[in-house]
Amino acid sequence: MPSPQRRPCALGAGAEQLAGTASYDVTHLLIEHSGRWGRKAFAESDLPDHVRATVAARAESAGVRVHLIRRHGRAGTADGFRIYGANTMPGSRWLGTALLADPDELLDLDLRAWGRGRMAGLDRVGHPLLLVCTNGRRDACCAEFGRPIAKALARDYPEETWEVTHLGGHRFAGAMLTLPSGLSYGRLDPAAALAVAESTQRGDLVPSHLRGRVCYPPAAQVAEVLLREQHGWRGIDDLELATVTESGQRATATFVREGGHVTVELEQEEGPAVRASCSDLAPRPTVRWRRL
Repeated sequence: MPSPQRRPCALGAGAEQLAGTASYDVTHLLIEHSGRWGRKAFAESDLPDHVRATVAARAESAGVRVHLIRRHGRAGTADGFRIYGANTMPGSRWLGTALLADPDELLDLDLRAWGRGRMAGLDRVGHPLLLVCTNGRRDACCAEFGRPIAKALARDYPEETWEVTHLGGHRFAGAMLTLPSGLSYGRLDPAAALAVAESTQRGDLVPSHLRGRVCYPPAAQVAEVLLREQHGWRGIDDLELATVTESGQRATATFVREGGHVTVELEQEEGPAVRASCSDLAPRPTVRWRRL
């Protein structure tokens, strides 16, 4: 049996609150890349240096998160490489795609428009994407728990499923992001991931595995999950965040629901110490939110 220090981080973080742990990124750029994925996948990719540097700078300035993606067990797109852009904000969500022939064409993307909420230079996509984190160079748990999920999803949802480089929170593997809804899921196995995929196709979500909606800050992510668990609201668009305010250790989130409003008050407290990744030798402190 491995020592507790070397135990996979995803097996030692079960006591940590799942809700509120999604990354906070409204807009996303996905670049198909079948080459080597390093720990810092985009920065260490074999894309031309000037392309990587320029896209990274423009994306950071525009507030766009960059990912690399690839098909599970399949060769890359034969006549080029595919990109996707997505805005995850309810009320203005979009998902678009383009097929590029040369990496230099990435420099023509209007990331500034994307960051402002406008889809530009893309063809609209009519189906959701299922993005499964599988980058073992980043963390062993991402590969160990993610790849079986990607295999299962690719069998039943071949066009929707992509492996992705990093979604944040290795200890919550298997991790999946759905776009354009921006719903981040964790602690999935293949059966749970297939249930999430089926729900996503129906326009529903699965609160029990939901880390949060990536266009909301952590307190609002927690508040949405709590409301959905309490009332059984499953529709992706059943709730829309109206306001969220934080003061010290307290937060108040108000959502729009069928023309009315529902408010959740939260307080932050200390959570269990966990190893954030498999490479960590010592646990790190965490926080959790409880409803007042």
